[in-house]
Amino acid sequence: MSRLFAVARELQDVVEHFKIDVPSNIKVPPETVEGTRGLIVIEHDGLRRLKSTPWGFPRLTRNGAPPSRIGLVADLTNPMWERVVVEPKYRCLVPITHFANPEGVKGQKTRAWFSLHRQPLMAWAGFCKNTEAFGPVFAVMTTTANDLVRPFNDRMPVLLKPDEYDRWLHGSIQDVIAFQFREPMPSEDFEILHTRDRWQSGIPPGNAFPRPHNMLI
Repeated sequence: MSRLFAVARELQDVVEHFKIDVPSNIKVPPETVEGTRGLIVIEHDGLRRLKSTPWGFPRLTRNGAPPSRIGLVADLTNPMWERVVVEPKYRCLVPITHFANPEGVKGQKTRAWFSLHRQPLMAWAGFCKNTEAFGPVFAVMTTTANDLVRPFNDRMPVLLKPDEYDRWLHGSIQDVIAFQFREPMPSEDFEILHTRDRWQSGIPPGNAFPRPHNMLI
């Protein structure tokens, strides 16, 4: 599953789209990978707030090694998620415009960016919590990939439509399960930006160098 996403919009666009009640002067990161900061929208006392938070819950390691990070929630029955997924206070919306998957052969992989037609901003269903190891963090939920994404990865983000934001933030565990196991958004709703940019390049989609579908890698 992709561990790279971006918000290729201005801060004010995010504030307006997600109806942020308590705006703050946060920098929109050019990209987010596990361990780096991403934007999340939380709701408290009926007010939505925008925060900048690192991606990845602590995952315990053996032999006393420092915890690693896990940023994707694929199995709701995993004990590490059992409290987080049940209680709405741990839910958040993660603003994104693009998510990426690696494309090409090992050692030469490039960035293929996926986005929705005619929808410049979308929300990835997320969870957030203040942890002892890393402080405030977030993770995001995945689902079975649609036909467009599947050649790159068998998982894709659980993406929410604007009229589903309230249900995600306040719904029951049954709602969480329903979101993860429903049919993914159809392939025809998406477009792919193939690029010449190496996977580790740090080049966001707004500055990407497009590549034709038939170009040899």
